[in-house]
Amino acid sequence: MLELGNFKKAIDSLENLLKETENKEFMENLNPVIYNGLIAGVIQNFEFTYELSWKYMKRWLENNIGNSEVDGVSRRQLFRLAIENKLIDDVDIWMDFHVARNRTSHTYDFDTAEKVYEVSKEFLIEVKKLLKEIEIRND
Repeated sequence: MLELGNFKKAIDSLENLLKETENKEFMENLNPVIYNGLIAGVIQNFEFTYELSWKYMKRWLENNIGNSEVDGVSRRQLFRLAIENKLIDDVDIWMDFHVARNRTSHTYDFDTAEKVYEVSKEFLIEVKKLLKEIEIRND
């Protein structure tokens, strides 16, 4: 059985910060330093939560289909296994999250930040589905 407390906290943190940054009136009244800091905070939460998401996905798969099936597989193959086991719905969307995560670790500029910020909104929807599926079958 997986302990999901840290995963849930990370998702909640991302969700709460996204809610704040989606408040247009609030965001429009911020000075640029604080505005950019909040966007950077969303991106940091996205990075952390993405890392936890694939690691929890992998742990669930190891526990339920076996280490030998999961050990050493590529990220794309891990996502395929997750689809086969009904943890996620779409390999391509999860690969998009992976690419966005890699972008943030190799470069940081305003355009990249805006793109990853937008990706984090879609990621939140998908990671909440993943958590729900793991919770349902976490035995």
